[in-house]
Amino acid sequence: MRERSEINKDLELCDQEILKLLKKRFGYVEELTENMKAFDLPVLQPEQDKVGFKKLVSAIGDNPYGEELQSVFQQIETAGKRVKSRNLFDFNIALIGFMGAGKSTVSRYLKHKLAMDEVDVDSVIVKDQNMPIKDIFAQFGEEYFRDCESKAIIKLQSLRQTIISCGGGAVVREENVANLKKTSRIVLLTASPETVLERVKGSDERPILNGNMNVAFIKELMEKRAELYRKAADVMIETDHKSVEQICEELLKALIRLER
Repeated sequence: MRERSEINKDLELCDQEILKLLKKRFGYVEELTENMKAFDLPVLQPEQDKVGFKKLVSAIGDNPYGEELQSVFQQIETAGKRVKSRNLFDFNIALIGFMGAGKSTVSRYLKHKLAMDEVDVDSVIVKDQNMPIKDIFAQFGEEYFRDCESKAIIKLQSLRQTIISCGGGAVVREENVANLKKTSRIVLLTASPETVLERVKGSDERPILNGNMNVAFIKELMEKRAELYRKAADVMIETDHKSVEQICEELLKALIRLER
């Protein structure tokens, strides 16, 4: 049996080799990201990710450390995504748009694919007030809710590399837009009134629509906010009849072009 000091020395050597390889790997991720930006290549590559994972599992094979090895490589992959997103954007991505436009769905997908942090403004309000949105509206009214919303947006200014999903009425106040633009690029997601109704009709968490769950009312309210949305947006993405992958790929490419 080898001496403990000798084993520890070999472990240290292994760590140094791993460190060198990780530095090299993250450098390749940056190089690949620059390639994407320069040649307008796809940012999201879900099929390539699946192929890469299958190759990794095959390479690990029937190893006694298989579970641990997969866990380590998953962490490396997540770290690589963070390197990628940081190289793509040095700002937050703030999603705005009418309720049902797909902000929460897009936010979750981007969080997974880019390993960015994610925050929902409505969820911040719910946590701060310790009650659901519909109860805030019922007990205190919309103006009080808008005050809470403005305070929440100010609180989020300290965040970086974060996807911020805003409530449908966040753009009603100019101060909210101004505060978001301090650290974020604002992306407007749009959808037709019919699509919005289809997406939200089963929810009772939309106080403004409760009792008015129909296309005509949604269309009227959307038209009232349309100009506010357009003025606030740095990028506008239509979401009708598109998969979340298509929406996010279009969104990311638009943000990259914006920074050129």
